[in-house]
Amino acid sequence: MGVSTPPTELKKTLGPIMLWGLGVGYVISGMYFGWNLGLPEGGPFGLLVATLVVTVMYVAFVLSYAELACAIPKAGGVFVYASRALGPELGFLAGVAQWVEFVFAPPAIAAAIGAYFNIFFPTIPGSAVAVVAYFVFTGLNIQGVKHSAVFELFVTVLAVAELLVFVGITGPSFSWSAFSRNPLPGGWTGIFPALPYAIWFYLAIEGVANVAEETANPQRDLARGFGSAMGTLVVLALLTFFSAVGVRGWEQVVYKGGSTTPSDSPLPLALAAVVGESNTFYHLLITIGIFGLIASFHGIVLVAGRATFEFGRTGFAPRVLGMTLPGRGTPAAALVFNMVIGILALLTGRTGEIITVSVFGALTMYVLAMLALFRLRRKEPDLPRPFRTPFYPWAPGIALVLSLICLASVAYFNLVLCGIYVVILGIGFIWYYVAVPRHVRNVHTGL
Repeated sequence: MGVSTPPTELKKTLGPIMLWGLGVGYVISGMYFGWNLGLPEGGPFGLLVATLVVTVMYVAFVLSYAELACAIPKAGGVFVYASRALGPELGFLAGVAQWVEFVFAPPAIAAAIGAYFNIFFPTIPGSAVAVVAYFVFTGLNIQGVKHSAVFELFVTVLAVAELLVFVGITGPSFSWSAFSRNPLPGGWTGIFPALPYAIWFYLAIEGVANVAEETANPQRDLARGFGSAMGTLVVLALLTFFSAVGVRGWEQVVYKGGSTTPSDSPLPLALAAVVGESNTFYHLLITIGIFGLIASFHGIVLVAGRATFEFGRTGFAPRVLGMTLPGRGTPAAALVFNMVIGILALLTGRTGEIITVSVFGALTMYVLAMLALFRLRRKEPDLPRPFRTPFYPWAPGIALVLSLICLASVAYFNLVLCGIYVVILGIGFIWYYVAVPRHVRNVHTGL
């Protein structure tokens, strides 16, 4: 194969603080919206149980995934790990699943940005704001990863501070009687359909691994970034959940003004019940709250670009997607490609369904990542592992089992969306067998 002249290397500029900012930023929008869509199914008790189960799954997963990221610091993340451990077919499956997660999460977040913006400017369609956000933050990511990471850290700090202020204002109004009102509208079985919305609290934390090649000292700093980000997110998720629901009950943060359509802005609904919509704090916090959505949107756009870039660089997608912009070292073609797909998904207007499709991708890659970890421990025992999973094999085992249970539950309660996800995987494998050269398929990608 001839040597390609366009650059395919990423610049190493990220440190542990930037990794914390990226890790929290990828996920923090899950505190601002999306989780409340699980309340009509599970109620506060069902969604709480689902959230606790998912929290255990993510803590175990992050402890395990950090080992892979530190041992094999590549932009493709699970695509590379699974290819090396399980072979090219399962590696490709993991890569497509990761791509689905990272490409379908931003449209849902963009819709929420539009919904929050619409609170102040009701005459401007939220979808128009969402499309503009795609162009603005794709452009920022094309400018350079250091600029992107600095911006991400800034908006993430603002978003964390806003959540803490939100808890400080709504927390004193918490009452157990309000929190436990109509606690199980669907019975205890409502836990299972609530799972994808509990997963939304933490979805995309694994994106820290995809900036490994842009980390100055990945063997040391990736584990620190994963651990500090996960700890921050667990605290924020539980504080946000109890403070929002405990103000006036779960219906308050799902339906606005008697509407039967679930809202994409639960925190403003909870805040309005405490201070009123004309209060200065209400307007100030909602304005700052938009930064939480921007942090996740911008961050996942960044990491999705790296996932698509690795596909292109290894020949599993058109080579143009694996090229970086001369002088800036950013995967511009991959970022633009993802933007087009994301806008098409956004324009369907189905936020809940988009979240669920993204969750299908996430759970699939979690399962394959844990299998890759077990396999690499046996296959390559001498592989340098600067960070080793604590409580091995229990931590990855717990993550694997809970991921399988969640995947089965989400599929059972969302058969149509599961079918759509399978079709996406099927299209991917048609491309794999028809367009990817055999010699590329037979190589453990990117290694």
